[in-house]
Amino acid sequence: MPAISRKGQQLPASPIRKLVPLAEEARRRGLKVYHLNIGQPDISSPPEAFRPLKEFSQSFVDYSHSAGNMSYRQRLAEYYQSLGLPVEAHDILVTTGGSEALMFTIMSCLDEGDEIIIPEPFYANYNSFSVASGCKVVPVNSRIEEGFALPPLSEFERLITPRTKAILICNPSNPTGYLYSLEELATLASIVEKHNLWLIADEVYRDFVYDGHKHHSILEFESIAEQAVVVDSVSKRFNLCGVRVGCLITRNKDLQATVLRFLQARLSPPSLGQLVAQAALDTPPTYFEDIRREYEQRRNFIVERLNTIPGVVCPKPGGAFYCMVRLPVANAEDFCKFLLQDFSYHGCTVMLAPAAGFYATPQKGLDQVRLAYVLKKEDLAVAADCLEEALKVYPTHGFHSPGD
Repeated sequence: MPAISRKGQQLPASPIRKLVPLAEEARRRGLKVYHLNIGQPDISSPPEAFRPLKEFSQSFVDYSHSAGNMSYRQRLAEYYQSLGLPVEAHDILVTTGGSEALMFTIMSCLDEGDEIIIPEPFYANYNSFSVASGCKVVPVNSRIEEGFALPPLSEFERLITPRTKAILICNPSNPTGYLYSLEELATLASIVEKHNLWLIADEVYRDFVYDGHKHHSILEFESIAEQAVVVDSVSKRFNLCGVRVGCLITRNKDLQATVLRFLQARLSPPSLGQLVAQAALDTPPTYFEDIRREYEQRRNFIVERLNTIPGVVCPKPGGAFYCMVRLPVANAEDFCKFLLQDFSYHGCTVMLAPAAGFYATPQKGLDQVRLAYVLKKEDLAVAADCLEEALKVYPTHGFHSPGD
């Protein structure tokens, strides 16, 4: 039998989706499963987004330009300019979701064996993109006890080697919800400027910022205009996850030309998806005001509720719609399997994402899970009850004292 590629074998399974077969089996047994493992909100997409589909009259769906429709790129540029960001249509490349934007950015900025520094925990697929690209993730650890704040400048600089080519952040963070301050971003900008690195920022959650704080983009730093790359997407902003339209923003012409070659190789981003994404830009500001208010209420509820459960630690995130939760168990993945295979509470159970897959450092995050507060508060309340009851009856060998 032919051998499977080493890259294929090294590619990690998604901690977000790897337990899906267990959830499907739980549903077949008649259980209601509350899915807090994945960022799929229950909030309606803006109706403006679907107008072009209802009005679509062509007899076929054609390819778009490899870089995306110019009409969409112009509207996107206007959106970023309204935020005070120096973005023109020619700085934008449209991609098949934010994932493709990240993949092609990494493949364009790093060679096989090069290193990319990422604060951990981080979005699990960064590991997958790096393995597929042949580069090496070098993690800099942030701590749950400090709310996953950016590690000190010295922690980054001691990791920089001749093979280091980039730093990658997610702001606000998936999975921690941490919101980077302007001062922290300035620190990162100074590092990449000093060491001539790329700074890649995944900013897909920019609209979900709470407590009156403001999101700051790395595009605000003119000193790194040629080194900054922003990845964005309509998936979360408009709850259009299945539309699969994202973008990459860079003012570096050489990087634009390189990424475009990858985009040409995959032909074009979704044509219908771009029509939907462009129409979504007509969404009134009140839509986002209402959503932010709703998510902030959900966040406040679930964080407060989780921290009432004995042994559970959950920092309060500043953005996105995720939180990292430390549980009083030795192995969170085993506990997540237990929830789906061996537990029910009033006919219900909950699905969480084991957090070890959000780390690059072995043995990190073994007692943590990522929780997505994407369901209404009534559902979150039931899910939290399930979690508390499950911890009460989980086999005693799974428990450990916090700090062990």
